[in-house]
Amino acid sequence: MGCYDAVHNYSDMWFLVCTRSRGLVQMDEKAIGQLSGLAGRLVAEGLVTAQEAVTAQKEASIERMHFVQFLVERKNVNSKRLAEVASQEFGVPQFDVAAFNPVTIPDGLVQVDLITRHHAMPLFRRGNRLFIAVSDPTNLAALDEIKFHTGINTDAVLIEERALSKLIADWVEAQDTLGDGLDDLDSADLDGIDVSAVDENGGDGDEGSEGIDETPIVRFVSKVLVDAIKQGASDIHFEPYEKNYRVRFRTDGVLREVVKPPKNLSARLAARLKVMSRMDISERRVPQDGRIQMKLSRNRAIDFRVNTLPTLFGEKVVLRILDPSSAQMGIDALGYEPEQKEMYLQALGRPQGMILVTGPTGSGKSTTLAAMIDYINETQQRHIITIEDPIEFVHPNKNCVLTQREVGADTDSFTAALRGAAREDPDVILVGEMRDLETIGLAITSAETGNLVFGTLHTNSAAKTIDRVIDVFPEDQQAQIRTMLSVSLQGVVAQLLMRRTDGQG
Repeated sequence: MGCYDAVHNYSDMWFLVCTRSRGLVQMDEKAIGQLSGLAGRLVAEGLVTAQEAVTAQKEASIERMHFVQFLVERKNVNSKRLAEVASQEFGVPQFDVAAFNPVTIPDGLVQVDLITRHHAMPLFRRGNRLFIAVSDPTNLAALDEIKFHTGINTDAVLIEERALSKLIADWVEAQDTLGDGLDDLDSADLDGIDVSAVDENGGDGDEGSEGIDETPIVRFVSKVLVDAIKQGASDIHFEPYEKNYRVRFRTDGVLREVVKPPKNLSARLAARLKVMSRMDISERRVPQDGRIQMKLSRNRAIDFRVNTLPTLFGEKVVLRILDPSSAQMGIDALGYEPEQKEMYLQALGRPQGMILVTGPTGSGKSTTLAAMIDYINETQQRHIITIEDPIEFVHPNKNCVLTQREVGADTDSFTAALRGAAREDPDVILVGEMRDLETIGLAITSAETGNLVFGTLHTNSAAKTIDRVIDVFPEDQQAQIRTMLSVSLQGVVAQLLMRRTDGQG
């Protein structure tokens, strides 16, 4: 059937409605008839069709975005032209943000969550008037709520959407950078640090204040954690001995003593750390595992993996520092030579196969794996499943669908998780540690049958890695495994942690 175009007049705006008898492409004429204000003007100017305007209004409401923001970010409407039309329609002056000096933004006057929620930025204050940058002149809720919270009259200033989004993003990042200033954090600031436990199911817990609530102990532990982050340590050791007690940091692979608290604080320090990581403080005879999260700013949090171990003279506590930013440092920061990097990226671009990362404990295998996952997450659109014990780096979902599972919390074993992963249509599988025959066998099979598999082994060289994998299997299976590896193994990364001589660590 043909396409019949009917001319309709709604609110002095003419446009065509196209209907098809087959496929039934029809507009919501009632909704279109109600178009007015900015949406109506955008249709009249030809920036969007009437159907696109109606759909955008509905979808923007569902996604809790402002109409103009949705049009620019989701529908790629020209930001500058949209701002011109909005300015003409509502008589709101346009502001050239290129000539704006951010130092005039009132400091601490409007909370960050208000700015991001309403997508409105306070620019400057003149007496009892606060000028608010918006990209949508109908965003009256922003002006009203900011006026309510500040007690200052507000006026709207129109800025094109892309410029406004960048201004807000830069300002929020600047606030977070101030929050990340660990070098400026002195003992007076320690009470304000947000420290919480992370339970075994991955949720945030409270600090467990029903346990140790001694302010000097609390402040001392917080200062040790902050100092460890500032000094770039990878681990913190709280060590009890017969006549003394000491705290050591592992920096660049070397343990060094940083402080010697009084021996009589041993039990209270261990109890404080156990409370922070939601362990059983009454249990001192068996090892325990936990996790602490320290929020340094709005967008930056450091995780600590905590383990306690009963010893002859008390409980030894070791914390592994897990900084998510190290997972996003990029492949260039891992220290590869150009030809190594090229081979590395070629392997990551393969649709299937196995890549093994090997090295002694503390050599940075987890960081390398995290960088690999982050690279794929940034550059490709795939389904990634990670199986770890425990989860060390939490990756955001970017271009990829990313599922992270923890052995002991989300699954009983690496083997069970691998079997489950095969039914989830994965493209990439990360196996935190390949320890036994069954896990290694399933990983090789997954690599052969269409998945890209990452894994780690504790070996000292690339060549020994292949022998290590083969030797796990019985002699009658080794020839078959050798053949399977020759087909599926894409590369082995053998690494050691070495000190840098360029003054950067």
